[in-house]
Amino acid sequence: MATPDPMTPQGPFEASQPPVIEGFSPSIYRNPESFKEKFLRKTRENPMVPLGCLGTAAALSYGLYCFHRGQSQRSQLMMRTRIAAQGFTVAAILMGLAASAMKSRA
Repeated sequence: MATPDPMTPQGPFEASQPPVIEGFSPSIYRNPESFKEKFLRKTRENPMVPLGCLGTAAALSYGLYCFHRGQSQRSQLMMRTRIAAQGFTVAAILMGLAASAMKSRA
């Protein structure tokens, strides 16, 4: 029977450094992004999501204000508008996911 080849020591294991795997990059971006840079990049990729979020927040805020003032009809209208804005936001997220999936396929 053949004996296994002796292993060559490569030095001590360094726990503070990630292992180097040939052909693997842990991130597709060269430099880590700040929150602002990531937000701007995501907004450029799918600008309808932040618009939907702002519309949702505006309808909710104005609806709560109308509720506080006792304008129940307008408050109900704004809550229904909020639901529509939330639906728009979810649809925008799904459309953005579908577009990025189609782009990565090509």
